[in-house]
Amino acid sequence: MRGNCPITRMVTETIPNNGKGLAMAQDKIVELERKIWELTSELTALRRATLDTPVPDYTFQTQEGEATLRGLFGGRDKLLAIHNMGQGCRYCTLWADGFNGLLPHLESAMAVVLVSKDPPEVQRKFANARGWRFRLASHGGGDYIGEQGVVKGGDNDPGAVLYQRDGDTVLRRNACVFGPGDLYCALWGLLGLAGLDASDWTPQFNYWQRPARLDDGGKDMLD
Repeated sequence: MRGNCPITRMVTETIPNNGKGLAMAQDKIVELERKIWELTSELTALRRATLDTPVPDYTFQTQEGEATLRGLFGGRDKLLAIHNMGQGCRYCTLWADGFNGLLPHLESAMAVVLVSKDPPEVQRKFANARGWRFRLASHGGGDYIGEQGVVKGGDNDPGAVLYQRDGDTVLRRNACVFGPGDLYCALWGLLGLAGLDASDWTPQFNYWQRPARLDDGGKDMLD
């Protein structure tokens, strides 16, 4: 599959397959990493300068009852709303697994909530199974996700929105979309060190396989 990639063909055809070619490839990698670093810094600066857009005080369902967007700030001035497609998406689960490890660091700077269309009880059961520590809220596929999605004209797309609070007004500041190879999941860069990408690897909910023989006899084993 990778042989049909135009970028791969270009690199293969322009870099000799010898010691000199190896040095050229390493120099190119360093240069690209430098450019990515600079572009990422430029992106952050542009986001810092974006204009805020006032949004309605949407309502969500949680296990504790109804909650408003303003209430999800929990007394903070910034709120990161992670848009998760729900328990049926392996990719969204991969991203959330990664964010879960960063949660204490994120919460030192802002409030964080994971929102999805799943009902609160389903959210909590799945979060418990994953070991997630996020606060959870369900938009139920209603007005919030239709109007605050991360893709223009989209629907239940994965990503994140950063909201700012100004008194009783909630402002939408920035948003991003999640997808293989993006800036928000460290795994893709690490796979890239091995020359792997989304055409080689697909996330799964778990990687354990039942042994052919169970030492406890296997009685009442769930699939």
